[in-house]
Amino acid sequence: MRSVATRIVYTDLDGTMVGPRGSFWHTAGRDLTAEPATALLDLHRAGIPLVLVSGRTLEQVVEAARIFAADGAIAELGATVSWNGGRERRQLTGELPDGHDGRTPMEVMAALGVVEELIAAHPGRLEWHAPWHATHDTDALLRGRVDPVAVDAWLAERGLGWLTLNDNGAIQLNSRMTLDPDPAPPRVYHLMPRGISKGAAIAWDLERRGIDPADAVAIGDSISDLDMAPAVGRLWITANGAAVDGMAARIATVPNATVADAPMGHGWAQAVRASL
Repeated sequence: MRSVATRIVYTDLDGTMVGPRGSFWHTAGRDLTAEPATALLDLHRAGIPLVLVSGRTLEQVVEAARIFAADGAIAELGATVSWNGGRERRQLTGELPDGHDGRTPMEVMAALGVVEELIAAHPGRLEWHAPWHATHDTDALLRGRVDPVAVDAWLAERGLGWLTLNDNGAIQLNSRMTLDPDPAPPRVYHLMPRGISKGAAIAWDLERRGIDPADAVAIGDSISDLDMAPAVGRLWITANGAAVDGMAARIATVPNATVADAPMGHGWAQAVRASL
């Protein structure tokens, strides 16, 4: 793989830049570490912009961008691109059908009743990712254990092929969940219009900035993060993401992907230092 002359770094947050319970100061094994922080400091000293790319809401990602001194924030899995401290933004609606002007994708999905019908079709396997789902405008934030390919087929059968279910990685089981017992960890899903992705948002942002995609680096840990690969010169996947069942085969099909040696923050730091 050729060397990338890095001019900008795009990074996922949860499971990538931050570790257990969203901590920037703990390893995957919950030991304290300053490695991610020192790597971030080196990135800022090198004058390379950092943009956060997350499934979180815009308000959450903008606030995190302030904390980490990031230069921009992309929220809801690519639905909103923001810059200038969140004061300027661009909403991307993907393949939302014509005729819904002025309505958010969530408003359209609510009117159709599609989320409730989908949950009812998977009892004990799918539920709202409460309480965090309540503030999402573009995607229905869900959690559970379902097959996204099968769900997409289910949507298409109902004339809703403009929607897709994106897998955004595993999460820890907690007392809020009412899912059926299962040894496999639950996963977070985003039900949203096709055409919205982290990669599409990065491509739009790079064009706005006038930066060649070959000079951009992205870092992530989940299936949804693989969508960033076509938009950048190099994609890094942290070791925890690469260890998920099925990810190794997917990564093998991405020619510009590199797997970090370590999980979460330490893997993130390796990717950042390799980009300097």
